[in-house]
Amino acid sequence: MPELSPSAAEAALDRSERPGRVSLLLLLAGLLVGAAVGLSFVANEQAQPIILGLLALLAMAGVFCLFAFAIGAIQLTGQGTRNDVTKAVVDAAPDGMIAMEEGGRPIYANAAYLKLAGSDTFTNLRPVERVFVGSPEVSEAVYRLAQAAREGRSLSEEIRMAPPPGGAAERDFAWFRIGVRPLPLPRRPVALWSVADITHERERQENVFQELQHAIDYLDHAPAGFMAVDPKGSVVYMNATLAAWLGHDLAQVGSGGLRLSEILPDDLGPVLIGGNGQPGEVRTDRFDLDLRRRNGHPLSARLYHRVAYGQDGRPGDSRTLVLNRSAGGESDDPQQAAELRFDRFFNTSPVAVATLAEDGRLVRANASFARLFGTLPRTGDGSEVGPPVRDFIVERDRHIVDAAARAAAEGRGDVPPVEIGVSAPVNRSARIWLSPAGTAGGAEGAVILYALDTTAQHQLQQQVNQAQKMEMVGQLAGGIAHDFNNVLQAIIGYSDLLLASHRPTDPAFQDIMQIKQNANRAASLVRQLLAFSRRQTLRPEVIHLGEALSDLTLLLKRLLGERVELDLKHGRDLWPVKADVNQFEQVIVNLAVNARDAMPEGGRLLIRTANMTAEAVGALRLNGLPGADHVLIEVSDTGTGMTPEVMEKIFEPFFTTKEVNKGTGLGLSTVFGIVKQSGGYIDVRSTVGQGTVFAIYLPRHVPVPEVEAPDAPAEIAPPAKGAAAAAPAAEAPKPPARDLTGVGTILLVEDEDPVRAVNGRALTARGYTVLEAASGLEALQIMQERDVPVDLVVSDVVMPEMDGPTLLRELRKAHPGLKVIFVSGYAEDAFRKNLPDGEEFNFLPKPFSLKQLVETVKTTMAG
Repeated sequence: MPELSPSAAEAALDRSERPGRVSLLLLLAGLLVGAAVGLSFVANEQAQPIILGLLALLAMAGVFCLFAFAIGAIQLTGQGTRNDVTKAVVDAAPDGMIAMEEGGRPIYANAAYLKLAGSDTFTNLRPVERVFVGSPEVSEAVYRLAQAAREGRSLSEEIRMAPPPGGAAERDFAWFRIGVRPLPLPRRPVALWSVADITHERERQENVFQELQHAIDYLDHAPAGFMAVDPKGSVVYMNATLAAWLGHDLAQVGSGGLRLSEILPDDLGPVLIGGNGQPGEVRTDRFDLDLRRRNGHPLSARLYHRVAYGQDGRPGDSRTLVLNRSAGGESDDPQQAAELRFDRFFNTSPVAVATLAEDGRLVRANASFARLFGTLPRTGDGSEVGPPVRDFIVERDRHIVDAAARAAAEGRGDVPPVEIGVSAPVNRSARIWLSPAGTAGGAEGAVILYALDTTAQHQLQQQVNQAQKMEMVGQLAGGIAHDFNNVLQAIIGYSDLLLASHRPTDPAFQDIMQIKQNANRAASLVRQLLAFSRRQTLRPEVIHLGEALSDLTLLLKRLLGERVELDLKHGRDLWPVKADVNQFEQVIVNLAVNARDAMPEGGRLLIRTANMTAEAVGALRLNGLPGADHVLIEVSDTGTGMTPEVMEKIFEPFFTTKEVNKGTGLGLSTVFGIVKQSGGYIDVRSTVGQGTVFAIYLPRHVPVPEVEAPDAPAEIAPPAKGAAAAAPAAEAPKPPARDLTGVGTILLVEDEDPVRAVNGRALTARGYTVLEAASGLEALQIMQERDVPVDLVVSDVVMPEMDGPTLLRELRKAHPGLKVIFVSGYAEDAFRKNLPDGEEFNFLPKPFSLKQLVETVKTTMAG
């Protein structure tokens, strides 16, 4: 809209103007003079009250004027001047403006609006609703604006009028931006409408859009590919040429449907995005590699990759130019075809290959080198080289690589291979060979580096070594536990005999109780050793982890204290697992106590459960964890974390980082043994200063429709006949005290003399006839010499010359119905595999009290 002249600005209409009139002032002065003349003809006595009344009226008027001035009702000439300036600015504004009172009555319109509406007085002034009348789209927009004005809201609309209003410039159509907003007037609601002609602005936008469309069309059909990638690896733009080369649909690009990892070789996406830039650097790299088409076929390409790094060192969006170097791409020249064949061999080789300058800086590297060392596979022309290769090697191995590189640069061809560690975000290792390139000082580099990723091999070797070490330690722990059980069995047995012959008031009674309590404490340590060696007695049952953990909540809160926050997050519809509930609780308690000790200043302990499908388990790629359905129990803390050196030893028995007398070093070894014996898997992740995560995977229990034999008996529950009746007996309430005496002949087989003697005395005191044998061979000889059959055999499992299972097989030949009780410090499963299927026997784990022994004998004899 053209600018307004001063004469046009004066054409604005304003009903709110109230100009002062001189005639009114003269009339008021005349009235005052007439009143004074009239009073001169009145007697003084009569005029005095009238004069006083007039003075009072004038005083009151003065007071009211002062109040009016104070509250702003009366304004001085300066304020009026400021209002005049503001009004002149609005009157001369290029956009049309009209103010409407409630009810649609106009009270103001500037010159621009009067010209647009073709009006010059309030009589023929048309509001916006009557000026902009046309197509349904225009009417709908004006209706929305009018509705907003009635509701006191601000709103703006853009409309296209064809033809435009009569007061607008002559053209076939015009674009207008119409807005309405309420004015903050205290006494009456007023809506201010504004109308701006934006036809030229729209035309400029359309021209820019058309130019952009032409630029995109040129870029899409350029003979080279182009793509843009954000720092997260999503391809935000790809031209049609590159999409056609790769076989991708352009509709999938830019909406998160295509990622860089889908078109680059494995593990090269993060390397390409991140690169090795410095803060504030804008870096352009050129490198050759094979892109991956949608059908999986390779596309040999040369990439010019440009990325800018922020001041914090983080890369921004990248721009990449792609040249097709496949046959028929750039050229079909034989020399270039040979070069392309070499590049494909170089870039697709599974061996990491790089050329180095004399000072050890990278000149060229292939894609395998990028995957292993985490740096771009740059291709240079000799004028620019990359960082030193030693920057990608752990510090402890850099001097070895420097020495080998110097030897190769001097032309030596007998440089032995070097084992090094890669300084990548994850622990990786490699074996590298360095050889002279034969072109010392040339553009292609002086040294050739070959590298093989040996990470998986080293990890497997470490796991094998760890497994062997743990197996040997487990065998040692199991052997020690067996011998200790026999010693403790004798101590507990003789303590029971002494307690039976002393009253609680006897001074020696408390001393004997202390002996027994310490023996039981030692027995607890032995059970932990057996748990580590996976030879303890378990009573597996089907449990739901959510319920088991909920039952532990109060105990865990007491153990953790007030400084550590406990957070339980249960997965939905957890699958059942089969484990010993008591041992499972011991696992959680041990992990919680370790987490508490790792957070001396307080923190948060999170216990999370979740179902893990076979696919999810397989994706973890944990060696030794079968790809089947599992239930995850994750225990994570926010403590001090562990170093890699400590993590290698945490499951070893008696290893502890705690102070003296504050830990036995058996907590985590017990956890390891229980999880392994339950058929589970345990994984540990820890970061120094951030915390530790223990992830336990227990196999999902799938119930079988057939009736199965119940599980093994409890450690101290009275066993019934065979393993079939053990679990129900363990779940039964403790029986009341009863008569434990009995009659019958018992053959007691035990190679430890003290244990055999105390057990024999206890059974003899209960009325049984006891025959003692120090070995399995001696027991067979006693059975053969006796004419009267034996009612029960109580035998140890581990004995010299003939163990318990072998003795049972020999006894079954002549006495198929003989009742047998095995006693052992090892788990029942450790020797059950040496017996025929379906063999019936009872089991009593060592160490046991004499009361437990006579109860088991009584129950077995009665059964």
